[in-house]
Amino acid sequence: MQVAILGDTHVPSSADRLPAWVRQRLTDADYTLHTGEFDSVDAYETVLALTDGMVTAVAGEDDPPELDLPMVETAEFEDVTFVVARDRTQLVDTVRERADAGLVAGEKNGPEIVGVLGGDHDPMDERSDGVRMLHPGSATGAPPTTQPTMFLVQVEDGEYETVLLPHEQLQFD
Repeated sequence: MQVAILGDTHVPSSADRLPAWVRQRLTDADYTLHTGEFDSVDAYETVLALTDGMVTAVAGEDDPPELDLPMVETAEFEDVTFVVARDRTQLVDTVRERADAGLVAGEKNGPEIVGVLGGDHDPMDERSDGVRMLHPGSATGAPPTTQPTMFLVQVEDGEYETVLLPHEQLQFD
């Protein structure tokens, strides 16, 4: 299963639309995770249309209230759980709650857990307190960054591989 991870699209405040390569990746993915800051109802509806509604999204500070998105959301694919948030504290609290319930890998054979965090326009892939954290950056290259970025994650049988895009050669083993 291929999961697209993006955020901070800021359409229309930073860009007129998502870059063509980002739109294509959303169309090709089986599922999409969005870390908020759509910036408009139109941008949200565009992502819904490109993904055939196969999206989990959280609220950003500048998202219109009528989107009524949660602050934290989880999605599970083939024994890998993704916790999506904009606020690191909320993300960590959700991970701890899952750990306390014995749902983190290594405890009761629970699923692997990956944090997906928005709010930082520079992409990062880091480990914090034993949890992998993916920051997809900005899918439109919104300032202060200069290049659009996102992650693609290939999930299979409880294992996953990540690729930060843009990437000249996209290959999964």
